[in-house]
Amino acid sequence: MELGVIIPLNEHLESEFEKVAKYGFSTCQLNCWDDNKFTEEYAERIKNAAQKHGVTITAFWCGWRGPAVWDFYEGPLTLGLVPVAYRWERMKMIMAGADFAKKFGVTDVITHVGFLPENPVAIEYSEIVAALKVVADHCKSNGQYFLFETGQETPVTLRRTIEDIGTDNLGINLDPANLILYGKANPVDALDVFGKYVRGIHGKDGCYPTDGKHLGEEKPIGEGKVNFPMFIQKLKEVGYSGAITIEREISGEQQVKDILAAKEYLKKLVREAK
Repeated sequence: MELGVIIPLNEHLESEFEKVAKYGFSTCQLNCWDDNKFTEEYAERIKNAAQKHGVTITAFWCGWRGPAVWDFYEGPLTLGLVPVAYRWERMKMIMAGADFAKKFGVTDVITHVGFLPENPVAIEYSEIVAALKVVADHCKSNGQYFLFETGQETPVTLRRTIEDIGTDNLGINLDPANLILYGKANPVDALDVFGKYVRGIHGKDGCYPTDGKHLGEEKPIGEGKVNFPMFIQKLKEVGYSGAITIEREISGEQQVKDILAAKEYLKKLVREAK
């Protein structure tokens, strides 16, 4: 398992790739929430920067337009492709993002789909499954995988959704902290449910919610509730050999310090896992 880091697609993308190499990483996920950057010019700059600094882009994390409130009340109404009011525009942006990622040779496209309905016989569930199949088929036509970022649904709901969509190009970007931040699952146990679908990992930590409205708090790796020694061991047991992409959702010097500390911590665990 190689280690990587998430970087934003912005006007300083060359320096972002330079930092990936400077910090000692060989891989990254590229994150973008602005479809104005889905251009030939940016695709060429990405290819050149990645090649220059010897960095492999393992996935393109594609955001979407419109409101986004990361809590338990407004979240179901605003996040991902689940809210009907924003669904079609966001589907188009994800598919455009997939086309953009194809230009620089990336096969895995990730997003937060939103709070998937737990009830498999609800009309809302069948509608979102049909919509996601459109996105999945588009990615398949590009030779790409469509990945669900974990967190806003229970592991069994996510697996059911993947099975019901039914295409063979679906996968999971497992963020162990998100499962805890949303109070949905223990990430080690979650691998028993959907381990065979995991194609990407976020190295992130956090704590469970302490009230009924707000998510739990993200923490530096090793300071939250993710049992990383057991998690890394379980990843090896289920046959995962891809990258672990470190994510720290703060900014500034402390973010860099936490990312570098996480790299050393995870490197040791990967080395020691049997």
